Amino acid sequence: MDLKLKDRVALVTGAGSPTGYGRAIALFLAEEGCDIVCADVNQAWAEETAAMVEKLGRRALAVKMDVTDRAEIDAAVEKAVEQLGRVDILVNNAGKSSADKPFAQKTKADWDLDIGINLYGQMNVAQAVIPYMAEQKYGRIINTSGGQGLPTVSTYGAAKAGVEAFTHSLALEVAPLGIIVNGIAPGLGETGLNVTTTEEHKEVFRRMSALHRLCTPEDVAPAVAFLASDMCSYMVGQWIRLTTF
Repeated sequence: MDLKLKDRVALVTGAGSPTGYGRAIALFLAEEGCDIVCADVNQAWAEETAAMVEKLGRRALAVKMDVTDRAEIDAAVEKAVEQLGRVDILVNNAGKSSADKPFAQKTKADWDLDIGINLYGQMNVAQAVIPYMAEQKYGRIINTSGGQGLPTVSTYGAAKAGVEAFTHSLALEVAPLGIIVNGIAPGLGETGLNVTTTEEHKEVFRRMSALHRLCTPEDVAPAVAFLASDMCSYMVGQWIRLTTF
């Protein structure tokens, strides 16, 4: 199926981690014809992903981006527009979870990390790209949440709940500008983000799953590509939930 993504420019945050969803999303979009801005707090990882995109025959730009640093975000978006011409698609994939511990033991630093990266981070990058998308009267923003809550990651879950409310409100606000905002909520997966999730918890989810396995980056990337495409033209402020129970 042709998703009609050829020559679109997609900015993917958290695009660097070798085990994360972001790299798989970036490569899948490149295979569908997108040029990719590979944004990651780890510059070396971003450059690795960019090199892989270029091997697929698409243009790529690696940028260092801490999604809590607005000046760094603005500079990265400006560079993307200067070098690739525009930003058509934003995939707000970057995320991180604080230490896996009971809520009673969570510190304000834990709260600030979870909310700062997972909620404010998505708001920061969206706010940076919207003026460019509004000017061209076209844009796709895909935010990310979580498919399930888990014990001991309550503040991370609270941040993701905030993302879902933000997504719906933003979608209604910017739809008249030609910008479509939706979200994707993968279930628990074998990604770098979940290194603090115990193997016991993972096994519980495997047993609960109708497919008896966890979500993979290869499960997530095609769904993101659909949301990024013109085939998703009458769906606003909604979520695709990749869960199996």
